[in-house]
Amino acid sequence: MYFTDSLFLSFRSIKGNKLRTGLTIAIIALGITALVGIITAIDSIRTSIYDNFARMGANGFVIRSWEMRIFIGGGGSQAQKGSKREKVKTSNRNQPITYEQAIAFKQRFQFPAYVSISYRASSTATAYFEDKKTNPNVTVMGADDNYAIINGFDFDAGRNLNNDELQSGANVAVIGHEILTKLFGSVPNAAIGKEIRIGTVKYKVVGVLKSVGNTGIFSADNLVILPLNNVRRIYPINSNSSFQIGVMVPQIALLNTAIEEATGTFRIIRHLALNEADNFYITRSDTLADMLFGSLKKVRFLTFGVGIITLLGSVIGLMNIMLVAVAERTREIGVNKALGATAETIRNQFLYESILISLIGGALGIVLGISIGNLISLLVHTGFIVPWPWIGVAILLCAAVGILAGVYPAIKAAKLDPIVALRYE
Repeated sequence: MYFTDSLFLSFRSIKGNKLRTGLTIAIIALGITALVGIITAIDSIRTSIYDNFARMGANGFVIRSWEMRIFIGGGGSQAQKGSKREKVKTSNRNQPITYEQAIAFKQRFQFPAYVSISYRASSTATAYFEDKKTNPNVTVMGADDNYAIINGFDFDAGRNLNNDELQSGANVAVIGHEILTKLFGSVPNAAIGKEIRIGTVKYKVVGVLKSVGNTGIFSADNLVILPLNNVRRIYPINSNSSFQIGVMVPQIALLNTAIEEATGTFRIIRHLALNEADNFYITRSDTLADMLFGSLKKVRFLTFGVGIITLLGSVIGLMNIMLVAVAERTREIGVNKALGATAETIRNQFLYESILISLIGGALGIVLGISIGNLISLLVHTGFIVPWPWIGVAILLCAAVGILAGVYPAIKAAKLDPIVALRYE
């Protein structure tokens, strides 16, 4: 009964000082909310990114004219790893990939793989149907029939672009799930055969993609895929316009070999001399995922630092409250000692009280943090996330805060002389 009696007295003391206790609990809860909430949100984004790259497959790569970089936070960035070749001349970097070069690569690349050519025509387009319209953030992509295959898109209704439409550059479109919802409601078949307008041009909808979610980095649900020749005819393409080449091999074991062959083939197409560096970049899907995950780790460590600083402030606040409690209850301590309570009993009572306040604040912070973090899960269409390891860390931190803040006041209370304490007013 000794332990339970001490806990009961601690709870009674906490209830008797609701305002000060509530403020301290709020401070502790704020630190834990920041820690658990942001970690939960990061885990949600990480899961969404993983799902997107799993959908695209780890057995693919993209050839671009520009270097892929990920910027998160201040001025730091992560860039993809370049070619292992060491060349002398590097002045011809970032040369656009022309349509002719992309077509030549698709024709000459003899490796058993899917090859797709695509061009991002716009990222700020608006799609219209009758009196409805989308936000001006629709991505318009000119592509071939392999684009959907390489990017792992499935169809909710309709079909992919066919060869006749690709050759003629017909006014047909495949739309993402978000565009379907805004223009036609939730029934995929409702869009098939209907005409939408992008700019001044009307397009017949021939396919609707299944929802794949939106991480804030990817917007596959807010996408319109048009025949590549249609985009070349309607959208302005100049000498600075660059096409993108996607490649997907049947087995991941073939990926490195495919990259080496693609590099050699494209160097020939780009007329690069032996002493010239590659003026294009090849990005593996799994490499890009690693870049994103690496950037998220920095945010996680920063969050942990913010949480620790907040909890250090909580230690000071909680210790102050416990010292005030010792001063206010000096006479009570004297009475308890006069009735036979030992110094250990008094010390434990105040220490348990400090730990309980800290754990209550931690529990509140965990609940709020998980709730706030999972709002991000709803936005990126991932499941409910519970970061169990970090919950354990949060509980240990709160226990440590309670011990650090309560040890000195508890020892001070235990050392009070009962005669002096009884005389205290």
